[in-house]
Amino acid sequence: MIDTDVLDTGLGDADDDDFDEMVEFDDSQLPDHRYMDRELSWLAFNQRVLELAEDPALPLLERANFLAIFASNLDEFFMVRVAGLKRRIMTGLAVPTNVGRAPQDVLADISESAHALQLRHARVWLDEVQPALTEAGIEVLTWDALTEDEQSALYEYFQTQVFPVLMPLAVDPAHPFPYISGLSLNLAIRIRNAKTGRQEFARLKVPPMLPRVVAVPGNTAGRARYLPLEQLIAHHLGDLFPGMEILEHHAFRLTRNEDVVIEEDETENLIQALEAELLRRRFGPPIRLEVTEEMDEVTLDLLLNELEVTDQEVYRLPGPLDLRGLFDLARIKRPDLHYTPHVPVTATAFQPAEQNGRADIFAAIRKADVLVHHPYESFTTSVVAFLEQAARDPHVLAIKQTLYRTSGDSPIVQALIDAAERGKQVLALVEVKARFDEANNIVWARKLEKAGVHVVYGLVGLKTHCKLLHVIREEDGALRSYSHIGTGNYNPKTSRLYEDFGLFTADEQVGRDLTRLFNELSGYAIEKKFKRLLVAPLHLRKGLLRLIENERRNALDGKKARIRIKVNSMVDEQIIDALYRASQAGVQVDVWVRGICSLKVGLPGVSENITVRSILGRYLEHSRIFAFENDGEPEVYIGSADMMHRNLDRRVEALVRVIAPAHVKELVDLFDLAMGDETSSWHLESEGGWVRHSIDAAGKPLLDLQDRTMTQVQRRRRGRVVR
Repeated sequence: MIDTDVLDTGLGDADDDDFDEMVEFDDSQLPDHRYMDRELSWLAFNQRVLELAEDPALPLLERANFLAIFASNLDEFFMVRVAGLKRRIMTGLAVPTNVGRAPQDVLADISESAHALQLRHARVWLDEVQPALTEAGIEVLTWDALTEDEQSALYEYFQTQVFPVLMPLAVDPAHPFPYISGLSLNLAIRIRNAKTGRQEFARLKVPPMLPRVVAVPGNTAGRARYLPLEQLIAHHLGDLFPGMEILEHHAFRLTRNEDVVIEEDETENLIQALEAELLRRRFGPPIRLEVTEEMDEVTLDLLLNELEVTDQEVYRLPGPLDLRGLFDLARIKRPDLHYTPHVPVTATAFQPAEQNGRADIFAAIRKADVLVHHPYESFTTSVVAFLEQAARDPHVLAIKQTLYRTSGDSPIVQALIDAAERGKQVLALVEVKARFDEANNIVWARKLEKAGVHVVYGLVGLKTHCKLLHVIREEDGALRSYSHIGTGNYNPKTSRLYEDFGLFTADEQVGRDLTRLFNELSGYAIEKKFKRLLVAPLHLRKGLLRLIENERRNALDGKKARIRIKVNSMVDEQIIDALYRASQAGVQVDVWVRGICSLKVGLPGVSENITVRSILGRYLEHSRIFAFENDGEPEVYIGSADMMHRNLDRRVEALVRVIAPAHVKELVDLFDLAMGDETSSWHLESEGGWVRHSIDAAGKPLLDLQDRTMTQVQRRRRGRVVR
């Protein structure tokens, strides 16, 4: 048995507060312009998503899905990041970015890049994906392409299902310009009164609760045919404005500032403050106006004046607008146009002893730590099964869990309710400030409270982002801890799409760490240090800096040294500078990043030993891994934290050290496979661009990491090893 106290690297009980005094670095040796702008780096990430949609080797409906993902991503980018930058500029709070450019210049760069990407996005749909779908038997049509019988059938649908819910809003002296909700699809309509000859304007919102594309009825010889809802409405405007002449009608879409800013203090009710802020979110200022390229200047000028939008904020696009609607098309059941299904398997340790039996999760964890890799290994037969067994087990006395995001019909929430109703002590730390899930989390928090669960909302000024589940069980007259620390949310739905790791352990040191941490989360500020955990905001960055510095010193002393980091985002300047210093000392630094990366490679004398790769595919790479060679005795951590200021300074995050040699090897081997030249990935270049490497010199596809991982997991379950 491994003594976890021996594993303490000084990260827990050493005086981390004195770290900066113990180690002083001369950053004058590092160039001033050593970071890439985070916003432009994010746009480069979304470009990688778009490149997947452009890839003819991908299944066709998956390409449509990536087009929808690109659109959804960009919406959130404008609602949060662009909105935040504009707000800081307006209030005078914006400072020059870490690349030495004025915020206004960065905003101009964002606009130029976003305009180009949106046009490219629209053309991929119109010129590549839509024609290919038509050839495959899935048609998205215009009204004029329909037969008379089809038009008649759709007119009947319009009259019965659409017309009753439409609400045309006139603009005249008696009717002020209506409020335009964020992300809604609208028709701007100019009409002429046949009696007076006066021209009028009206706005018509395309009902968001109706299907975005309408199935064309009739026998179509196995072909699926659809008409965009806005086209169906546009061709029947005469029913909405009888006696009027329709002069022009054009689609438009507005994006608003929907970031939530809450001024917290010890006395306010967080739920009430958040609900009020969510109400204000609906009325945030406009930040982007998308219009069809054929919109006439009279209509556009009216929108610009009424919405107070600048020319820079206007995006003229070939229709249709709002390609998030492709999510609906991507759900069409055409197996030949989708990825070959991957079926998650039950982790070997959690397989039941008897067929159709139920595994004893506690017994499995008592034997040894269990590392589960989602979605390759099942979330349902691991995390959900663990919590459901704890809820019904009479020997379980208490359950404590953090909830950042969860699904609407969550078995996680139901298990906590069941446990409380059985008389167990249940604590749920619900992070109601999880962006765009705030309203859902408020609903679940209140439902949990009604069931008798102790619900807390985290710490003032901090988001609780860590993924922790702690179960206290009575065994032979003593209390024993069972813990789960993960990299992903306790969300059964996203667990099928997000790549994540979770560690189950009965280690008593981890149990003591979690007991203290949960007590502090439900009580007062986090001040204590931990043995097997690194916890933000006070100690995680300093802990990682110690580990990086240890590798630097090992390299200078001629010892084995290497750093491997997998994150969603790499932005924090202190961490980046530490990696630069390690590189200068000769440490090989491998960074596997999905999204934003402010680190630069190839800086002479600075980052020549740093390699950065990015992998995107059918699953969203979401796990965070931190591996340090430590002169041949690797130290490896997994957890919830990205290398961003918000994660390290304004969130409660937790990393746990993985100690089982087999688990360490699994994580390091996965990392080495991802970074290998034989694996399909994007490479960060020295000038800051990303280049996709998906085929070899002979034109053959490179290895797909996610497919290979699924194969390895399935063969491992059958006791075979992939070589």
